[in-house]
Amino acid sequence: MTKPQAAQRSAKLRDLINDYRYHYHVLDESIMSEAAADSLKHELTQIETEYPELITPDSPTQRVAGAPLPGFSQLEHSSRMLSLNDVFDQAEVEAWRSRISKLLPAGTKLEYFADVKMDGLAAALVYQDGLLVQGITRGDGFVGEDVTANVRTIESVPLSLRASHKFSSFLRGRTEIRGEIVMYKADFTRLNTARAKQGKPLFANPRNTAAGTIRQLDPKLVASRPLHFMAYDLLRDNPGDIPSYDTAYQALRSLGFQANRQAKILNSIDEVMKFADKWETKRQDLPFNTDGLVVKVNDRSTYSRLGVVGKAPRAAVALKYAAEQATTKVKDIFVSIGRTGAATPVAMLEPVLIAGSTVQMATLHNESEVARKDIRVGDTVIVHKAGDIIPEVVEPLVKLRNGSEKPFQMPEHCPECKTKLVKYKAEDAAWRCPNEACPSRSWKRIEHFASKAALDIEGLGEKNVIALINAELVKDPADIYKLTVQEVLGLDRFADVSANKLVSAIKTKTRPPLSRFVYGLGIRHAGAQTAVDLANHFRRLETIAEATIDELAEVEGIGEVVAEAVVEWFSEPRNQKLLAKFEELGVVPEPVKRVGGKLSGKSFVVTGSLETMGREQAGEKIRALGGTFQSSVGKDTDYLVVGANVGASKLTKAAKLGTKRLSETELIQLLKP
Repeated sequence: MTKPQAAQRSAKLRDLINDYRYHYHVLDESIMSEAAADSLKHELTQIETEYPELITPDSPTQRVAGAPLPGFSQLEHSSRMLSLNDVFDQAEVEAWRSRISKLLPAGTKLEYFADVKMDGLAAALVYQDGLLVQGITRGDGFVGEDVTANVRTIESVPLSLRASHKFSSFLRGRTEIRGEIVMYKADFTRLNTARAKQGKPLFANPRNTAAGTIRQLDPKLVASRPLHFMAYDLLRDNPGDIPSYDTAYQALRSLGFQANRQAKILNSIDEVMKFADKWETKRQDLPFNTDGLVVKVNDRSTYSRLGVVGKAPRAAVALKYAAEQATTKVKDIFVSIGRTGAATPVAMLEPVLIAGSTVQMATLHNESEVARKDIRVGDTVIVHKAGDIIPEVVEPLVKLRNGSEKPFQMPEHCPECKTKLVKYKAEDAAWRCPNEACPSRSWKRIEHFASKAALDIEGLGEKNVIALINAELVKDPADIYKLTVQEVLGLDRFADVSANKLVSAIKTKTRPPLSRFVYGLGIRHAGAQTAVDLANHFRRLETIAEATIDELAEVEGIGEVVAEAVVEWFSEPRNQKLLAKFEELGVVPEPVKRVGGKLSGKSFVVTGSLETMGREQAGEKIRALGGTFQSSVGKDTDYLVVGANVGASKLTKAAKLGTKRLSETELIQLLKP
């Protein structure tokens, strides 16, 4: 190939590869396969190797610079990169609107531009006559680090601005693009899975990983990690070039940048709040993490006129969603007795708002866990709550201790019935109340029997169950089937409609599925999946009740500990009387007539929160098709379903065991009949 031919060919290759990049990263569509694009890049590399003088600054081959950098120099921003003031509800958004309205001429109508707030590292890209010349981190807002070599490795960063008829003037002179460097949730999960297989420590979260990556001195390492640049602003020397933020987003997309498609013009605060509610519900669908919205005055001349207060512009706010973590103080630690007698330490907290609800108590799991984390009364602690997961104490902030904190000591006796607490086996982590008649165990047994995962009786939550027990209307789960509307009406908590509704709900549950009934009995160690395994294997309640330890141990997934617990439960005279009472009242679980399904022999674990269904609902659907739903990853786990807000432990174990991962979408496909 002659040099003129090579020049012509390389120019066409650059155009085609850059066009592929634009369609893939900006329009979210593919005009060719990744393999084909790689082949074109390889050909371009070969031409440039033979004719180095044909290399252009915006050539796709120039994304990865060579040797590691000695360090980062400091660069001054053309204008300060500001922070935003936070607001948390409609009242605070209204107050913000009221403040800025007072600074504008009377009758000024405000139009708002809202976008999903990305959780990443803010950066500025500078283009001179259409070519990328600088990449700068936010730094302190005035001065940032020169990370030009690193941002060039990010595929979604155009090395030259895309030609656009409407915005052709932006290819001349200085154009600055501001945005967020983010790592997508799916990429973060894949990266951590690979690190787990290599025995490397896992990264904490996508935001920190993106920020840490862009500050690496080796551009090749940066190129090996999947980062995205999401643009949200465009600056020109002439402010009139961009009259509104909506125009800025149009220009950004035309010039070759990713800019969120969720962004929208809104005409009132009510519209802003509806937009916020929509994305609070749907944010799990987004590829990146978000903790709220950015809301701005759309007109940029008005925005500029409103000015800056401190580090924040008056004309924009960050509307934050409720956090899933917060700090608070441990006022006390008490022991709660569960339906199986387990004595669980619970932290009583100073009320704190987490994930949209006020949290006043959090589980500490067991005595060993309290000791391991060294949680004391009086500690300032980090509390976590995600989705429908019970709040838990993550860790104490030891550096905030002042010496008045008191270590926790497990009581010797049950706080409810004063029976001496015991450990059934030395290796047990939990202490237990052995008294079957313990008041705390009684109401929790009934609540468990009526719970969504068991018989799913609407209206029998904690408060109503306690009210029924205090009125001496029920003592055990079978007693609920004796309730009459007149008896329920005698309680303060019920009126005609609610009393009739409760009694009707109970009457519809006299022929429950065998697995739900067995789970509802509250047999120690017998979770929902164990109940399904027992039901599918033995088919009838009488057969389960008569099974020996050896027969139970033959059931796949049931070991010696569970088998002993099942035999012990059905051997207990108190429980035999309970079953007889159920039968007398006409409560007879349906025998299992058919076992099997398209997921037979397959085991599933779900980690994180799912968008379209709860974890228990996913388990039911898996079991209905013959699959096994497990709580933890083991050697026999076939699939780990990965949702949002994923913890590291299950991912790490799955990676070590080679367990196949599924997205929620892939699970939904498997669950189709």
